Amino acid sequence: MIAVHAFKGRRVAVFGLGRSGLATVRALQAGGAEVSAWDDSAQSRAAAEAQGFVLDDLNRRDWGDVAALVLSPGVALTHPAPHRVVELAQAVGAPVIGDIELFALEVLAMPVKRRPKIIGITGTNGKSTTTALIGHILREAGRNVTVAGNIGDAVLAQDPPRPGSYYVLELSSYQLDLTASLQCDVAILLNLTPDHIDRHGDFAGYFAAKQRLFSMQGPDGVAIVGVDDAQTSDFYSRLRMKRPDTRAIPISAGRVVSRGVYALGDQVYEALDSAPKAVMQLGRAAALPGRHNAQNIAAALAAVRVLGVSARMAADAIGSFGGLAHRQELVGELDGVRFVNDSKATNAEAAMQALACYDPIYWIAGGRPKAGGLAALAHLYPRIAKAYLIGEAEPRFARELDGKLAYERCGDLATATAAAGRDARAEGRKGAVVLLSPAAASFDQFANFEARGDAFRELVGAFMAPALEPEPGA
Repeated sequence: MIAVHAFKGRRVAVFGLGRSGLATVRALQAGGAEVSAWDDSAQSRAAAEAQGFVLDDLNRRDWGDVAALVLSPGVALTHPAPHRVVELAQAVGAPVIGDIELFALEVLAMPVKRRPKIIGITGTNGKSTTTALIGHILREAGRNVTVAGNIGDAVLAQDPPRPGSYYVLELSSYQLDLTASLQCDVAILLNLTPDHIDRHGDFAGYFAAKQRLFSMQGPDGVAIVGVDDAQTSDFYSRLRMKRPDTRAIPISAGRVVSRGVYALGDQVYEALDSAPKAVMQLGRAAALPGRHNAQNIAAALAAVRVLGVSARMAADAIGSFGGLAHRQELVGELDGVRFVNDSKATNAEAAMQALACYDPIYWIAGGRPKAGGLAALAHLYPRIAKAYLIGEAEPRFARELDGKLAYERCGDLATATAAAGRDARAEGRKGAVVLLSPAAASFDQFANFEARGDAFRELVGAFMAPALEPEPGA
């Protein structure tokens, strides 16, 4: 645990008692703060009390002595309207912050030479994979690495920072909205497409949250920016005007960039301090298929090269990376049909990455729909043999696909998995993939995308089991 001393002897309100919230309470108390903790959910409150936490109803108490509000990232800060506790904090002039800010304050309190290196990764898609990949490469290079933030356990639940250590942090727009002091040695923006508009009000608000990662950097911070979409390319150009070449590095999957890292064809090239040179073949990274993962690889390679890892060592580590659960995860294969779990694809832009990797596809899609629906995926429909629709999005997706693509309304994941597996095996097409890439959130039928992916993995196992049983007498 990282004890937080920034509010020693002062009262801090903590709202939201999920994994990060409970870690925050422990960290603040360990640093000598008085903590008033609460959650709107009776279930969350009961779970916290069962673990020994003493709660304080923030809706009823006097806020006059509250020095800060630490807000769960999932709680509305500004849109569609501030949560009531945010308004209570603002009424007394208490800053509204998150657990990443508490971590940043602890790091800033350390002597400069003893601070850990911090690598922050944001963007719309690919954050988790790039974060995990950078952590993997640094570990393979013998570095002391912690991977946290929007991936894994809460950052304040990790071991305390020490000299020579590295923190690789996945950072969502929600977390960045609540952070003001995080000075990343390396900050990465992968890509940007409209997402979480309900939380930020509009695309400009969403983009502004992402840009905070770079505005917080110190003068020696390195910015790595994907330049494969118009918004991030323009952002990189603006950064270049403010920073030396060595402090602003472009990365791309598909075109040559100067003084950066890029993937072209089946090769990854580096052009950081010399003429471009081929570093590795993309085919070596078996767990990272597709153009989107080429961008993730380029970003990770640029980051670790800045941190002193040799190109050869980085390439070897990328080749040994096993991938992440729920992100194009191969969970089974039967009669030549592969079953791929891409439950993390909670919007059309994310699903696009997986749909571009396979052909033919028996596509399981649906859940709680997001703005934009499936419009961005129309150019990939020729790859799809049939769609199997589930959840709240089922009627909407059916209307969008009508006349464009064969589909079946299945209602739930179990029905869809069985139908897709049946059809893929019966048709026997070479390269067939049953792909769960929902292009929708999970909250209509599952607690989160992880639970949805875990359910798919179990359903695939059950589907395969009868076919794999030996015949009597065999």
